[in-house]
Amino acid sequence: MRNNFRCGNAGGEANGTSHTPGCQGPRAAVLAAVLAAFAGCAPKTVDAPPATAVTASNVTLSAAQQTRIHLYTVTPAHYHRVIATTGAVDFDNDQATSVLAPFGGPVARLLVAPGDMVKAGDPLAVVDSPDFALAISTYRKALATAVTLRRVADFDQDLVQHNGVAQREAEQAQTDAANAEADRDAALQALVSLKVDPQTIQDLQAGRPVGRPGGLIRSPIGGTVVEKLITPGELLTAGATPCFTVADLSRVWVMTQIFGPDLAAVKVGDTAEVQSGIATNEFNGTVDNIAALVNPDTRAVLVRVVVDNPGDFLKKQMYVSVRIKARQESAGLLVPVATILRDDENLPFVYVVQADGSFARQRVTLGYRTGDQYDIPEGLKAGDQIVDDGALFVQFLQNQ
Repeated sequence: MRNNFRCGNAGGEANGTSHTPGCQGPRAAVLAAVLAAFAGCAPKTVDAPPATAVTASNVTLSAAQQTRIHLYTVTPAHYHRVIATTGAVDFDNDQATSVLAPFGGPVARLLVAPGDMVKAGDPLAVVDSPDFALAISTYRKALATAVTLRRVADFDQDLVQHNGVAQREAEQAQTDAANAEADRDAALQALVSLKVDPQTIQDLQAGRPVGRPGGLIRSPIGGTVVEKLITPGELLTAGATPCFTVADLSRVWVMTQIFGPDLAAVKVGDTAEVQSGIATNEFNGTVDNIAALVNPDTRAVLVRVVVDNPGDFLKKQMYVSVRIKARQESAGLLVPVATILRDDENLPFVYVVQADGSFARQRVTLGYRTGDQYDIPEGLKAGDQIVDDGALFVQFLQNQ
């Protein structure tokens, strides 16, 4: 073997030099074949250079390729934010009330049912109330006493002028008459607070007899009877037992929650659109109150929207979707949604035209979306040109 390696100078033969003396052609050929086979069996990765990282470079398009894209110039723009949220319907508490029993006693008869429309002062139920009977009796007595004592006082005053009675007695009669009239007025006020029928009061004042006294629970406002909370025979406690709920349903409240990032855009007076999801009906409303406290559990702020409710379609506790349109104008750099792409890390970027005409990736921060445009708070500046239609085509070329 040593003789073969000495005389087999493949390099010299390859360069056209003569064979070393003593070398034979067949043996050289065999040696070359052995070396070639040995080289073919050796692992090729042993001496391979380390792989280098492939980095993305700017994309350059030909004139024909540039006809397939459209550029968008970034310019400052103004817009009105629309905050989409959800809410729950509630009665307008300025137009709804819980009717409490003004007097105690068992319920004799119900005069209305849920869903009935009532006017202010309409009777809702009849109660066999000793309080009611006592108030009528007290007023009748106070009325008679006041009339009598006033006559005595006037008579004594006439006698004083003719020295028929002492001045002191006349003054005492005037005091007694005044006290009796005060008691009469207080008894009358008690009847008014019990919602006694005005005709009954007039009959008492005229000395006419009245029918069997029965207490009437009356509606304090006009609207719809939405709840009936008592039944015939139930014993009511004056000023404590809730009997009915009456509400004007032509207008309702929608209570919704707004979180921190959107709160700055919502102001009292902003318009809103409300949809129930049950039908295609859309209801118009206005933001009329923003709570002063943050909910400690949700970290949201309660916002109240007053909504017109034609046909009484919206019901209490109904869930609805709400779109609040901010009156306050916002400013930013708006770009079409089609310009936004995502990289391998799912981060948004756009292709920006460079000074040499190439296109480079530029990561951006996505802000508020209005329609088919994004506000870009970071990553772009006014005057930048970015790829709009054809952005995916540019990305495809870069990935080749």
